[in-house]
Amino acid sequence: MRSNRAAVRAGVSMAAALPMLAGALALGIPAAHAATGPSRHTLAGTKPAWATPKADKGATSDASQVSARVYFAGRDAAGLAAYAKAVADPASASYGKYLTAEQTQARFGATKAQVAEVTSWLKSAGLKVTGTTQHYVSVTGDVAAAEKAFGTQLHNYAKGKKTYRAPAGSASVPAALNGAVLTVTGLDNAPHKATHSDTLPPPDAVFRNAGPFSSYYGSNTASTLPNAYGKKIPYAVQGYTGKQLRAAYGAGKRTGKGVRVAITDAYASPTIAYDAAKYAKNHGDAKYSTSQLRQVLPGTYTKTEECGAAGWYGEETLDVQAVHAVAPGASITYVGAASCYDDDLLDSLSKIVDGHLADIVSNSWGDIEANQTPDLAAAYDQVFQFGAVEGIGFYFSSGDNGDEVANTGTKQVDTPANSAWVTAVGGTSLAVGKGDKYQFETGWGTEKAALAADGKSWTGFPGAFTSGAGGGTSKTVAQPFYQKGVVPGALAKANGSTAMRTVPDIAAVADPNTGFKVGQTQTFPDGSQQYSEYRIGGTSLAAPVIAAVQALAQEARGGKAIGFANPSIYAKYGSKAYHDVTDTPTGSELAVARVDFANAFDASEGLLTSVRSLGKDSSLSAVKGYDDVTGVGSPAPGYVSSFSRH
Repeated sequence: MRSNRAAVRAGVSMAAALPMLAGALALGIPAAHAATGPSRHTLAGTKPAWATPKADKGATSDASQVSARVYFAGRDAAGLAAYAKAVADPASASYGKYLTAEQTQARFGATKAQVAEVTSWLKSAGLKVTGTTQHYVSVTGDVAAAEKAFGTQLHNYAKGKKTYRAPAGSASVPAALNGAVLTVTGLDNAPHKATHSDTLPPPDAVFRNAGPFSSYYGSNTASTLPNAYGKKIPYAVQGYTGKQLRAAYGAGKRTGKGVRVAITDAYASPTIAYDAAKYAKNHGDAKYSTSQLRQVLPGTYTKTEECGAAGWYGEETLDVQAVHAVAPGASITYVGAASCYDDDLLDSLSKIVDGHLADIVSNSWGDIEANQTPDLAAAYDQVFQFGAVEGIGFYFSSGDNGDEVANTGTKQVDTPANSAWVTAVGGTSLAVGKGDKYQFETGWGTEKAALAADGKSWTGFPGAFTSGAGGGTSKTVAQPFYQKGVVPGALAKANGSTAMRTVPDIAAVADPNTGFKVGQTQTFPDGSQQYSEYRIGGTSLAAPVIAAVQALAQEARGGKAIGFANPSIYAKYGSKAYHDVTDTPTGSELAVARVDFANAFDASEGLLTSVRSLGKDSSLSAVKGYDDVTGVGSPAPGYVSSFSRH
């Protein structure tokens, strides 16, 4: 399952991401095909963990239909991973020696002979080939044919309150294919899709923020409201603009000119061009030049009702406007998926890589690690590795439910932010003061308490946890080389004796109480469609902000692509490139006051007043040094220019 982490606007969180193969090497090199017999090779990770003997409900009917994808391993899977690592590592002689998309495919992609052999084998098993790309062959057929092709029975298994089909054992392929197959997806039919856990306003539901506000952090003290942590607190900001965020993260005079940024989500907002232009004009951002904002969209959309297509419009709106606000000179390409399902999201990422549509890719969708299956993780990681070889960096939001305990009952990270091949972006609460001066950041974690009926106290202060930046230690992804010596052992080995991937890598503003103002066309109560602005947050904000900062950094190094950035990000750890974010930067606990419309539109049904504490991220803490809320920290004024020295 893939859950969209479209941004948080009302203090309600949104989700994120995807794991790699359990037991894989530190940078996700595909697991070797282990022989199950003299004529078959096993595809590791193709049996989902939830398909247990206890949950087994018996064999699936032979006549049931299966739709699957068989991904090619390419001519040198191990070489692809090794080169992707070397080209991204500043300490490597191959650093920055990127290949073109054509060179990458020629060196590491599947050969015509491999494609032909895999296709012939699938047809011989009785499966119908429905499509072929340079990455996979898609097939359909009945269960009997699928069992013949992949050497395993398909059974029905209980998963939660529902029953789904899954392999009874790991799938395998003929040894004669000589390792041409990376993995197969679709043998299990549990939902693998993006679902919203946010409350973004679709075009048919207007949302507005109530006041009073602060125009900058601390500008308007809530003098008539009760104290919090022994003092009067400021009202939440009305919503930062690009000018304030550029100042906070050291943009200087750079604009990202000449740099290409891509954004992926599902579907596409029908009003994005108008909304983006209107927002830029309202807030003094540079006017979009011809073709500076373009969309690459599928021919048709599917599963629009199931996926809640309109709910994705606000995510695209936030991502586009945040990138342009921070990097107004960068070109933006929005690549929309045909649905919220993994197959379609993978296709969107592959479009970017195959056509090298951008050097920087911002992604604000995902899921919890427990919901991912290793077969899909392998397919995603292969795309990320191809991108790294070409000089493309992927940025994924880390999630908005903190340690996920309140959301799922289990402490875990989100995915694909946990992939060793992407940059996981955590979240902060940002204080930008008078004159656009950076004051401080805390880790983003919110506890909320409502104003008592008599107006003299906060009920149950500091209140319950509502949302916060995702982070923690992966249970499936080994620690990558760039985290060694930086991530404390207590975090890396939080799940056992083996050091594992820890999330996030870097952070930026995410708290909706210190959030970003966006503008979107929405439907008002009278039925009219009008442009309206509101404050929003979540790591869905942090990801495009960091992507935009990376565009500034790429401009600073003469336009040379940064590519997969994690080795460079960690190489700067402890330097003046970062704000070292902690939960109590002023020496005491912090909070803001917030007033909301009860009906999310106007005061006709009353106002809701609450206190929102900062730096209260579930069991996660932002501390001195690396931490699992903000990673190495947030970009300081020296960050952008530091890339020019590579």
